[in-house]
Amino acid sequence: MSEQAVKSERLRINEIFHSLQGEADCVGFPTVFVRLTGCPLRCQYCDTEYAFHSGEWFDLDAILQRVRDFQATHVCVTGGEPLAQPNCLKLLERLCDAGFAVSLETSGAFDVAAVDSRVSRVIDVKTPASNEAARNRIENFTHLSQRDQLKFVICSREDYDWSKAFLEQHGLLGRCGILFSPSYKQQPATELADWILADRLPVRFQIQLHKILWGDVPGK
Repeated sequence: MSEQAVKSERLRINEIFHSLQGEADCVGFPTVFVRLTGCPLRCQYCDTEYAFHSGEWFDLDAILQRVRDFQATHVCVTGGEPLAQPNCLKLLERLCDAGFAVSLETSGAFDVAAVDSRVSRVIDVKTPASNEAARNRIENFTHLSQRDQLKFVICSREDYDWSKAFLEQHGLLGRCGILFSPSYKQQPATELADWILADRLPVRFQIQLHKILWGDVPGK
């Protein structure tokens, strides 16, 4: 294989680690996380700023072998923003071909149309308090399926009210799973839960399990 071909099959990886899935439909399952380097967004609540620049290059075969070594059935490709590296699409396909249950955590600022249909896409909807709401790619909503989930990180009552209106405006309820999550150390979880119950809002409340277990620790 030529040097150029080898380079074309590489990804810059910040970390690969084994933990419990802390969010979305597969919460609680032992999962291998493949965290890609880089993200063009700067959400004010970001908890993975260490992934913006730091990382090493791996070819796809090496990534798959590292994933297999943990002997888990679930794999989550995350970041940073994984879709900022085009070869992420190849990695997702290879992981699915290898028989893993694969999820992708993405900011919602990149086109998800080309993501392998076997992948469960967990797509952020950036609220005003994230400071990145202008980056929401509305066109992605046309590609949603019941395998996918939209995640709203709620930082305040204003964010909550905005999110309710956003769901209505874009007809998102029933299109896929809808997750409301309190921003860690910003929005009290009990308060958000009370708002959801008071409004009879048919969304899924979630708390980041890994933060409860280990705190804000990289690699967990």
